Amino acid sequence: MEAARTAASSRSLASHTTLRLGGPATEFVTAADSGELVELVREADRAGRRLLVLGGGSNLVVSDEGFDGTAVRIATSGITYHRSGDGLVRLTVEAGEDWDAVVADAVGHGLGGLECLSGIPGLTGATPVQNVGAYGVEISELLVSVDLLDRRTGEVRTVPAGELGLSYRSSVLKRTDRAVVLRVRLRLREDGLSEPVRYGELAGALGVTAGERVPVDRVRRAVLELRGGKGMVLDREDHDTWSAGSFFTNPIVDAERLPGVLERIERRTGERRVPRYPAGDGAAKLSAAWLIERAGFGKGYSGPGGRVRLSTKHTLALTNRGSATTEDLLSLASEVREGVRESFGVLLAPEPVLVDCLLR
Repeated sequence: MEAARTAASSRSLASHTTLRLGGPATEFVTAADSGELVELVREADRAGRRLLVLGGGSNLVVSDEGFDGTAVRIATSGITYHRSGDGLVRLTVEAGEDWDAVVADAVGHGLGGLECLSGIPGLTGATPVQNVGAYGVEISELLVSVDLLDRRTGEVRTVPAGELGLSYRSSVLKRTDRAVVLRVRLRLREDGLSEPVRYGELAGALGVTAGERVPVDRVRRAVLELRGGKGMVLDREDHDTWSAGSFFTNPIVDAERLPGVLERIERRTGERRVPRYPAGDGAAKLSAAWLIERAGFGKGYSGPGGRVRLSTKHTLALTNRGSATTEDLLSLASEVREGVRESFGVLLAPEPVLVDCLLR
């Protein structure tokens, strides 16, 4: 453990985020197994040191000044399958496993459930924290339980999915440091077919009608192609992928405000069909990308000095063009958020976790 700490100390966090932004941590250590991870976290807590737990860095914005504390990179590994004999398979995955590699492995085993979540960057431990979702599927539909380290008590315990408060891109674990996910358990099907295809764009790409189930490998290929076309599959040579994915979540407008918001949007845009999706209790989820574009921020919109831009493929991704700073990125994000608020009265919320930095 000490050797890992000494060799990796004072490392810049930029190389550990998909945005490639952020200053150094005071101390940087790597946990190669769950026991080491638990001890590193407990040690930092006993010493009263600030702690930043790093996964794949795909949902993280770190300040230019860096992090005054200990950064612990999770590098744990392990994937196991348990067939229950009822057509279902329980998949147990250590937090440090690359998420897309896990999806690829499940698809390779002919297991259905994860295929729509192909191409999402980051590590497995982060998936329940933000309830990752794409193309009509969320991790909450497949999650059985997680093992986590409760930093308030120092105990490791198993928590059922139903106790995690999983909601749209959120959970009780998000934006809090009170627990660290060690491993996750997922329930998959062994019939080789996907979840029912719910997302119109994906159904169109597959040439099927909504609700159909399709061989999992076919769905994975289609999802990767769709994500690649939006710059949402990591590519070291493509600055359109130097991002944190979707920077803003799709806003949910409650039933009371919804008529007024829709009227304002229709009046400002002249469009009568505002994309929206039911969100329960009369509320609606609006498309953040659609609002951003209608507020005047098109694909490729430039921030300070052209060092940051909206992706040329997808307006929800804010990208580092190679020489940006975190301050550049936050300036562009703030401009976009304020533009949408002024135009439509809708305040966009950032999806990434902001470490020692804020939107203005």
